[in-house]
Amino acid sequence: MPRAKRSPEAVDATRQTILKEALALMTHHGFDGFSMRKLGDQLGISAKTIYNYYKNKDELYLAILTEGFQQLYDRFSRAYSLTHDPFQRMEAIGRAYLDFGLEHANIYNLMFTWHVPKFKDYIGTPVEDAAKTELETALRVSEIFIRAIQAAAGNDAPLPDNAARFHMVRMWSQMHGFVAGINNTLLDYMHEHPADLKEQLLTCAMNHFKLDLEQHQRGLP
Repeated sequence: MPRAKRSPEAVDATRQTILKEALALMTHHGFDGFSMRKLGDQLGISAKTIYNYYKNKDELYLAILTEGFQQLYDRFSRAYSLTHDPFQRMEAIGRAYLDFGLEHANIYNLMFTWHVPKFKDYIGTPVEDAAKTELETALRVSEIFIRAIQAAAGNDAPLPDNAARFHMVRMWSQMHGFVAGINNTLLDYMHEHPADLKEQLLTCAMNHFKLDLEQHQRGLP
């Protein structure tokens, strides 16, 4: 008797289990030390079974990244919708970023910290489409941040796209340094309770941004 066809929900649940265990193994062994065989051993199945869901290690890795950036985008989207006040909105987005990085250190490190393959590494390969999907998902995260920055500048003295991107890079660099320093415990050697500085760091970043906007609105360099 033929085996009953699995439901889409069951297939998706298996995919999520594979992604979760793959992330744990990559965290432990690094991207280069990860293999489908190790994943199969962890899951108690053959590597061949995993290939029914992901064609190779790189497609699986890209699926993990895509999932992570989608989760971060969903947090940004909710934060953006919390209020119509542009500065409160930006603060909510910044807080959403910090919380994501601190609550999900493993996937955050894979997304932002480790030296791992990026989209350009996959151009011309069998997983280029998967890499493009991952890149597009990641760019949605940055675009909603840029939209919030430009909304805060207002219509009287709008920020050009390149200026808005500069502010995004500056604020991201500050927040990323904080998250990475906590996740790798480096900040433990600089402060007794570094995680307690989250709100203060966010306030400083917002104050700096407001000062920059005031200069822009006065036409100062």
